[in-house]
Amino acid sequence: MLTDGTLCYNGKSRGRAAKTQMTGWYERSFGPDYLIVYRHRDFAGARVEVRGMLRLLDLPEGASVLDLCCGTGRHALALAEAGYRVTGVDLSETLLKEARRRDAAGKVRWVRGDMRAVPLDGPFDAVVNWFTSFGYFESDEDNGRVLHEIERLLRPGGRWLIDFLNPDRVLASLVPHSVRRDGGVWIEERRFSDGRFVFKTIRLSEPGKPDRTYEERIRLYRLDDFQRLLAGTQLVVETVCGDYDGSAYDRLQSPRLILIGSKRAVNST
Repeated sequence: MLTDGTLCYNGKSRGRAAKTQMTGWYERSFGPDYLIVYRHRDFAGARVEVRGMLRLLDLPEGASVLDLCCGTGRHALALAEAGYRVTGVDLSETLLKEARRRDAAGKVRWVRGDMRAVPLDGPFDAVVNWFTSFGYFESDEDNGRVLHEIERLLRPGGRWLIDFLNPDRVLASLVPHSVRRDGGVWIEERRFSDGRFVFKTIRLSEPGKPDRTYEERIRLYRLDDFQRLLAGTQLVVETVCGDYDGSAYDRLQSPRLILIGSKRAVNST
């Protein structure tokens, strides 16, 4: 996940430093309270999701995998348990600290960085992006830069995965308001869409403390939007799934929009 508005530099692979200034909702949303709001997203669930996708990724034994926007490391650690050499990148120091805490054996290399200018050179055998960690930015240009980074970091023939929400299913089933309790914290969530983005406002209430409010905003990219953004890259879509079991994508019914593909060689036709 992206978070906190710091600068990140990546120079070697492009011949000059690429500088990104983070602004927006993600400056606040992926701090300590994220660990409360999304506590229900557990490591057991991540293992199931990873197992379901590995047969479609078809990676060689011991492959090098980059988990782009790794968050607390749920999927990165599941990939490491499966025998892969894993690097996790995230901008949130809070979430990386939690990932390192859970990785007591040091199975994963954890790196802080912006997904639009990753401070690594690669190449990797695979780059994966889980749990709707795409579409955070206002413009197609910024979101497209993430795809170009995936392209840059992959070896020719390398595999990639983007696990995104299914926009039409989200819009059809959007719950405008919900309240739940986690220990002594009340979590109130309000959701709406303007057709271009889906928004969530989260308020945490705790006795004796001021309320904390956060906003999340995801650009609603559909399959044809991804195809348009990918057109300027060497990334080819080979499989589109609607869930982690590998089921076929249905625009109206599938819970997820999962793209899996490869990077073609430069001289491919």
